Amino acid sequence: MLAKAILLTAAIGLSGVVATPAGATAARSPESICGSGFWIVKGGTQPVKTSSGRRYGTVYLLYSRSSGENCVVTVKSSFVGTKTPMSAMLTVQPKGKKVVERVDSGKFAYYAGPVKYYAANACVKFWGSIKPNGHDPAVAGGGRQAWGNCT
Repeated sequence: MLAKAILLTAAIGLSGVVATPAGATAARSPESICGSGFWIVKGGTQPVKTSSGRRYGTVYLLYSRSSGENCVVTVKSSFVGTKTPMSAMLTVQPKGKKVVERVDSGKFAYYAGPVKYYAANACVKFWGSIKPNGHDPAVAGGGRQAWGNCT
């Protein structure tokens, strides 16, 4: 029986099948959530916290030079793995055009987003929110409400 167990273990190791612990998706970086070529911009990492200062996560603003898109994701640091109301919002103001707002909201276990929109030759705002179910009546929020990262 021991020989069969060793043989099975060796076969699994050679086949590339590896057991992944539950919750491994929580360790994804903002760059991997947005996709290849995206990087966090200057000032693009903001805490998501309540007015009393409780921090529940971080909202990120990323940009891709190759696609000209911005990307926003809100990532939890509290209540990870529990589905709670969250959002990620990107607002884009293209020069001489109407303001565009994109939002991803719902109940998520790890992160909200990615929210992407073409933003070359535009200014952007970004925001994220997290509301823990039944724990704290306050909604945690963070981001930048002033126009910035104008390209």
